[in-house]
Amino acid sequence: MTAEVRLPDGSRHRLRGGTAFARPAGPATSRVAYAAAHVVADPTAENTPGAPAVVDWDRTLAIRHHLWSYGLGVAEAMDTAQRGMGLDYPATRELIRRSAAEARGVGGRIVAGVATDQLPPGPASLDAITGAYREQLADTLADGARPVLMCSRHLAAAADGPEDYLRVYADLLTTTDQPVVLHWLGDMFDPALAGYWGSTDLDLATETVLQLIKDHADRVDGIKVSLLDADREVALRRRLPAGVRLYTGDDFNYPELIRGDEVGHSDALLGVFAAIAPAAAAALAALDRGDLTGYDEAFGPTLPLARHLFAAPTWHYKTGIVFLAWLAGHQDHFVMVGGQQAGRSPAHLARLLVLADQAGLLPDADRAAARARAYLTLAGVVQ
Repeated sequence: MTAEVRLPDGSRHRLRGGTAFARPAGPATSRVAYAAAHVVADPTAENTPGAPAVVDWDRTLAIRHHLWSYGLGVAEAMDTAQRGMGLDYPATRELIRRSAAEARGVGGRIVAGVATDQLPPGPASLDAITGAYREQLADTLADGARPVLMCSRHLAAAADGPEDYLRVYADLLTTTDQPVVLHWLGDMFDPALAGYWGSTDLDLATETVLQLIKDHADRVDGIKVSLLDADREVALRRRLPAGVRLYTGDDFNYPELIRGDEVGHSDALLGVFAAIAPAAAAALAALDRGDLTGYDEAFGPTLPLARHLFAAPTWHYKTGIVFLAWLAGHQDHFVMVGGQQAGRSPAHLARLLVLADQAGLLPDADRAAARARAYLTLAGVVQ
């Protein structure tokens, strides 16, 4: 059978497969780039909603080696790894420990998420939230990964205003012995984070973030911003103290933000990079050479894929990341912890298949087509 798939709308798509992206000699030199990696579930386990996460460690770590092989750093245990959507803290703790050890073995760059998700759902005091952050911060530092202080649902629920955020974060920043990455995740990624930094007015929230960073600039490596608002990101970037990076988390506008302008540029900490690693590495290598045409040619075809992948409801983008990993041969099944493989429709995933193929991100057309046909047949689309 040819590498052809019947799509839910009745049309047929013949996959071209292949990839024109060579592995780079090493990491990019002009930008720092992390890919937020997903976890591979054990398909034989009870990875159902509410059940403890059971991870296929071999395949999960192989995903990290794939990213390092393209010169990208790994952003571990972030929202792409289903923090708050199936991955509990015991599994998170083991994930960071294992990934950090693998990173040391290959000289790979790694940062890891620090949050408060060991606390039970529901109300928590600021002292309990600070204690939970401190525990995870100590764990991550002990494992040898650079911490990313993730947004906390508990803190979003408990804080009465900007002062509470400044108090909690100042406590953490004054106790760490190395710079950390701050994290601003918009409510399009997690509705429970609405009003983070003490206000739903993003201008006021920005002032709180800047005050925190300016007060502790020596302890802040950078801030990851995922607001899907390129103009706001650039405005914040231009006001950061010297030496503090803006890591774009804007999966809609990353090419222009990473390229930058006459004033500066964003570095990257992106979920989409997990799906487009070969193209991202090629784009960054071109940027290192000053080849802006090559940069645009590598990134250009990935942008329609990224915007579809992160379409509303944005927090279900992880389902698309795992689907693409399965089609590309990085794992042997389409199962997620917490049963999250049901988070996107067959029509959505079929469109993702076409866009990934057009971007040159499905190296084996026959394998990708066979897997897509199997999935769509199960969904009721006769092949």
